[in-house]
Amino acid sequence: MLNTFPQLLTYGFFAPTILRILVAFAFFSIAYLQASRRKEISETGFPFIGKPDPTLVLISALIVAATGFAILLGWHLQLAALVGLVICIKHAIFATKYPRAIPLCRGEYIQLTVILLTLLISGAGAFAMDLPL
Repeated sequence: MLNTFPQLLTYGFFAPTILRILVAFAFFSIAYLQASRRKEISETGFPFIGKPDPTLVLISALIVAATGFAILLGWHLQLAALVGLVICIKHAIFATKYPRAIPLCRGEYIQLTVILLTLLISGAGAFAMDLPL
């Protein structure tokens, strides 16, 4: 089958970069909303940990932000994608039970999971700190 725009295939190396930027901004949004709602989140009881301290919620938001920053820069992308997968799967499981602590809906976390799996397999793309071997 012929491509409609075969000239665009030369820019295919930028596709993972666009996905990285999308996931990074989603993680920054999650971290910002968690940090701004840390008082409300600390009043919610969670399984195994009970009611967390506001500093624990802030540390959780910093981990999400650091993961987003690593994904944005493409720095150790496969490791950052694995951490992001854990975050997204955990949030997708508890999205309906704790809506104030988990700002996005379950479908959005599933989409982020698929994008992170794609980045894990395909690599970092252009303008990344990781160099393909």
